Amino acid sequence: MTTHAETGTRPETYYAGAYWGPRRESPEACAQRAAAFFNMLAACAPLLANWNKIPKPRGKGRQTPLTPPSLPALTEAFRRGVNREPGGPPIEDLGFRVGAYNDGTGQDFASVNMKCGSYAEFRIANSCVLSLPAKGANAERILTASVLTEVVRSMALAWEPDWAVAMSRPHRELDDADGKADMWLGWVTYLSHHRGTVPPLPAPVRIEPVEDRGSLIILTPERFTVANPEHIALARRVRELLAQAGLMRTAGANPPG
Repeated sequence: MTTHAETGTRPETYYAGAYWGPRRESPEACAQRAAAFFNMLAACAPLLANWNKIPKPRGKGRQTPLTPPSLPALTEAFRRGVNREPGGPPIEDLGFRVGAYNDGTGQDFASVNMKCGSYAEFRIANSCVLSLPAKGANAERILTASVLTEVVRSMALAWEPDWAVAMSRPHRELDDADGKADMWLGWVTYLSHHRGTVPPLPAPVRIEPVEDRGSLIILTPERFTVANPEHIALARRVRELLAQAGLMRTAGANPPG
């Protein structure tokens, strides 16, 4: 299995992210989604079971545990995470932001940033982005198709996004080289049913349902890396097939309008 792949001198680091458009939600509703996410995430890997709120300003203030999930604590965290100009009133249509980190050290570490409740007219108004450990025992445990499939599934069920992905950052740069992609196609990708029906895809790609909400697309059973040209060729072919089915644009295509 490919493990510590590198692009040049830079480690190929991985993350998972869920993204959705404008959706007005209260701090309480955001907290319920976050609690469901943390509960499901805890079953994916031990490192992902314990989270503390990132204080504001960053790095200052006392540690505030967010797990085990407490709806009152999470609701207060989102309420305090309202977007505002310094010293000004809340900007309600920008929703709420909460960041959290775990007890890992060095590069064996994870963090999560949640933006929920925004109803501003942005293409991506809301998101949940999980940065994953770069190296160490936890990285070896988490950076597998089976674990990342469950991480993305957890995002899909908790946040009900338009799409979600687990991929490396170098792969994202390749997949969206001109910065105009409507979404990224990763090692593991989730597409909501409202985007359309996923067509048959070539081996070794696997497609799994997420209840009645959407589909997961897992490109390879082994670790997907940009160092493997067969992986990159497969990803491009799958993107082409999804574009032909109307689920996403081909790489480099201009956004509509």
